[in-house]
Amino acid sequence: MGWPAATRAGYNGLKLTHSRRTAISWFLEQVRVRGFNCRGVRLERFAALGMALAMPALAATGSQATQTRLSADTRDQNGRYQAALSITVAGEDGLPASGTVTIEDEGKPLAGAALNADGTAQITIGLVPGSHALRAVYSGDASHLASISDLTGASPQASSAPDFTISVSPASMTLTAGQTGNVTASVTPVNASALTAPMFVTMSCSGMPDQSSCTFTPENVEILPNATAPVTSSMVISTQATGTRGLAAPPARPESNPVAWAVLLPGAFSLAGLAFAARRRRWLSRLSLVALVGFVTMLGSTACSPRYNYFNHGPPYNLPTPPGSYTVQIAAQSSNGVTATTHTTPFALTVK
Repeated sequence: MGWPAATRAGYNGLKLTHSRRTAISWFLEQVRVRGFNCRGVRLERFAALGMALAMPALAATGSQATQTRLSADTRDQNGRYQAALSITVAGEDGLPASGTVTIEDEGKPLAGAALNADGTAQITIGLVPGSHALRAVYSGDASHLASISDLTGASPQASSAPDFTISVSPASMTLTAGQTGNVTASVTPVNASALTAPMFVTMSCSGMPDQSSCTFTPENVEILPNATAPVTSSMVISTQATGTRGLAAPPARPESNPVAWAVLLPGAFSLAGLAFAARRRRWLSRLSLVALVGFVTMLGSTACSPRYNYFNHGPPYNLPTPPGSYTVQIAAQSSNGVTATTHTTPFALTVK
């Protein structure tokens, strides 16, 4: 007994592996034979309809292949060569991908960025004079496979002014809240032969998520005249975990002071005596009222003081670093006292 034409067409049109096709064929055969023997044509058609609806869901569970497209707009700005890169990553189903993408030059990572909701990213990088072989490497996500797009033939123009470029390795990183990561930032001299004195470059970062930080060691790097080798700085990225306190442990609560009790107890009895004698003498009534107001004010100011709150409640719990994908901008800046030169490179950070 054959299957309905729509069911056969839907089954044959699916992109299933050989083993999955064999398993589904065996199951359909068993349902067909038993359905014919037990319930007849109605059960068989019901099983066929159920499998026709289930097979597209089974086929969709696999990861989709992706296509990465890389385009560049190269330009020369004041003797500094820059390349504005546009990256687009989409699956075979036409839906945009998520995750991070890394820009490499002859296999060396230069920069990284997180894809936006449209599956695109914009990266601007500086390049030293010479030929380059750029490519975009997509790392993949839960439902999309990794892919690579090459961009060859990027040849910047030579510049006569002293300058530098910046790159990071690795260009992307995934951390769990509470972890730290190490990144190497490299500052490469350009036309350092034109320098008459050392050039100092200051490293910094921006765009970090909340409850996180980045530090550079050293924060200032030096480029010497005629230097050609890159100068590196170690960048440490720190994230915050859930439930940790601002301090390792709150300081011990101070014990009671006998001198304080020696002052408070007689003072309390004196107020009680003033209140009792105020019935006969009017001036004692006014004095007791002033003393009571001062006593209550002293107690209120002591209870609300930061020291009292610190010793009795302790420091508050710190919030964790929120999960997500972030594009951190790593900047290198130098100044000759008149003009400042700044270069940035993106870094893709994913927090789980």
